[in-house]
Amino acid sequence: MKINIQRTEDQLALVRAMGSNNREEAYEAQAAVAQLLSPVVSEVINNAVTVGSLFSTLTFGEDDNPSIPLDLYYDITDEDYIQVYSQQVAGGLPYNQVFPAHNELKFQTYTLDSALAFDRKYARKARLDVVSKTFTRMAQEVMLKQERTAFNVLAAALVKGDTTSGSAGDHIIGSTQESRFVLHDLNRLMTKAKRINSSFSGGTPTGGSKVGITDLLVSPEIIQEVRAMSYNPINTVAADGGAPANTEDGLPAPESLRDSLYGAGGLPSFYGMNLIEVLEMGINQRFNKIFDAVVTAEGATVVGGGNTGTFSQSADEIVIGIDRSRDVLLRPAVSEEGTGSEVSVVVDDQFSVRQNKIGYYGKVEEGRVCIDDRALVGISV
Repeated sequence: MKINIQRTEDQLALVRAMGSNNREEAYEAQAAVAQLLSPVVSEVINNAVTVGSLFSTLTFGEDDNPSIPLDLYYDITDEDYIQVYSQQVAGGLPYNQVFPAHNELKFQTYTLDSALAFDRKYARKARLDVVSKTFTRMAQEVMLKQERTAFNVLAAALVKGDTTSGSAGDHIIGSTQESRFVLHDLNRLMTKAKRINSSFSGGTPTGGSKVGITDLLVSPEIIQEVRAMSYNPINTVAADGGAPANTEDGLPAPESLRDSLYGAGGLPSFYGMNLIEVLEMGINQRFNKIFDAVVTAEGATVVGGGNTGTFSQSADEIVIGIDRSRDVLLRPAVSEEGTGSEVSVVVDDQFSVRQNKIGYYGKVEEGRVCIDDRALVGISV
């Protein structure tokens, strides 16, 4: 992800003016650059393939009193209540509220910001690379904060889900074998999603049941396990239905599947699901630690890998299945008046003349909401 400024005479003159000794001229040039690059920074952030991009954006004005009519996102004929998860502050523990399907949902937004500065001499020398790197770094810092707040809501909604047994954590199953992810686990996860997506009476929903998983949020290690299906046995039972006792009982995957796994280096999809590889997922990684912290904070019981014990981030990792065919993951964002940009970039006026610094301050006001936890399932590996 990179922001580039084209090297034209107009752009060079504008950047040089930012370093002018005339304070008014310099400020006008700095403000012009901020106005020019605000929509660019916003577009870069919104188009980046991150965990935050799993949320659909709802845009509101700066002085709006935003709300979401739940009956437009939920089957109003379902005589049921739904659980809504949201954050009060950035990085805070998301909490859930129970709403009737016909209710109007009010929510809170919070500000994610970044402030950066560079030496005035770079502006006088028309160093476009320094200016572009400054705004690239601003976008990266905002995206990093967005990633964590987005995953907080995902983790909380998944952990607190209690659709089938009425106890927190029942949207999560354990893998068949410790530290192994095989086709049998994926098959069980699909069945779990079907059970969760029942009608209000616990029966088959109108239109029939569906898989309920379109995307899998996984670590590089899980992708490794998927690639290993091309040369490792994929069965978990012997011919008589018991556990395989000998290596010769191992059943390889069909040749067509093995060929596709060999040929698909990036593995964009598998079993009809999109595989989203995230480096923050995995044992002892950032998102795994956040998930473990949510489990502890909620006092939920989440099974560990191999269906033994309880989840531990130092020994188990979570794989998250998401149904993106339903608009349940929402990102309300405030649009800046006059520009239509979600990211507001302004000149940072904290620096005096003798500091020889040019600063910029960028912020985005947004929220993260999950309006139905039945779109989330997980497996502990």
